[in-house]
Amino acid sequence: MSRIGKQPVTIPSGVDVKVEDGKITVKKGNIANEVEFGNRVKVKVEDGKIFFEPVGEDKQSKAFWGTYRSLTNNAIEGVVKGFEKKLEINGVGYRAAVKGKELELQLGFSHPILYPIPEGIQISVEKNIITIKGHDKQKVGQVAAEIRSFRPPEPYKGKGVKYVDEVIIRKAGKTAKK
Repeated sequence: MSRIGKQPVTIPSGVDVKVEDGKITVKKGNIANEVEFGNRVKVKVEDGKIFFEPVGEDKQSKAFWGTYRSLTNNAIEGVVKGFEKKLEINGVGYRAAVKGKELELQLGFSHPILYPIPEGIQISVEKNIITIKGHDKQKVGQVAAEIRSFRPPEPYKGKGVKYVDEVIIRKAGKTAKK
């Protein structure tokens, strides 16, 4: 039994939830998220809560049961509060700036990296902190991972792009012979 799948998802006031043709559409104002579940789980909306049930008794159905419950919960949380990731840039001459619909990164290469900002994502830069905000948790995480991948932090000096709460384990450098 899925411990997560058993728990119903509470629908906050002001949020519209529609279940149609294998899709759950969550909407608040002009922000909308969709979760496609196909025929992998049974979904019921009753008394301001969303209930999930597995289709069969096999291991795959039970795995989907908890997964789609979590995805729906994230969709609701996204339209209500939104999601945020913060990246930190460390290194001499490393900097970032938002120019129109692109993020310009200077990370020690011979050229600046221009990263197009996807639809539904807001990026702001303050000193050496890049803040990524959006209503889709998967998209926010993916954008943060792509920006980090341009120059991951190295273990000797810690230069590169890292998550703010990430801990870089440092290595000792070379030592001279005595």
